[in-house]
Amino acid sequence: MAVDRSTREDAARNRDAILDAALRCLADDPRASMTDIAAQAGLGRVTLYGHFSSRQELIEAALVRTIVRSESELAAVDLSGDPVEALQRLVDHSWRIVHDFHVLLGVAETALSNDQIRAHHGKPLARVQDLIERGQREHRMRTDVSAEWLTACMMAILHEAAAQVRSGRMTDVEAAHAASAAVIAIVTPSR
Repeated sequence: MAVDRSTREDAARNRDAILDAALRCLADDPRASMTDIAAQAGLGRVTLYGHFSSRQELIEAALVRTIVRSESELAAVDLSGDPVEALQRLVDHSWRIVHDFHVLLGVAETALSNDQIRAHHGKPLARVQDLIERGQREHRMRTDVSAEWLTACMMAILHEAAAQVRSGRMTDVEAAHAASAAVIAIVTPSR
């Protein structure tokens, strides 16, 4: 019985080492290979492929892990009070997360479909949509389009801001300001 437990613990350690290595390697070189990642993890390719059958599967697992870890930070954002101000706080926190992982996001956007990426954003998207729906009920956010559409727009804006930073067309500070201003402009009713 101890061998089974030890084997599971080794497998979990190896998986964590692979995901950690993937995040480091992909941040340094978005084209990093499975061989590069295995070497960074201090493991052989056979071990890596025992956990992840393809680069795409590994990238998706790294993205999921990042989203899950980021969820605790987003869950702590105070969404009480004025819904527009609460959305501003949520956008600011979301941008910090997107900024920290924008290279991984770019790799994921290349390797995975939009549906795969969106499927892993369930909790963050639900949080945004709930907030926008509250803002609509309180007449602080526009109601001529659905909360679902406005949520999708926010996600697209954050992802495009990250793409602008990756391409060197904007600095981090410029992208953060532009993303925040664009989201608030889109969700608030025109006067």
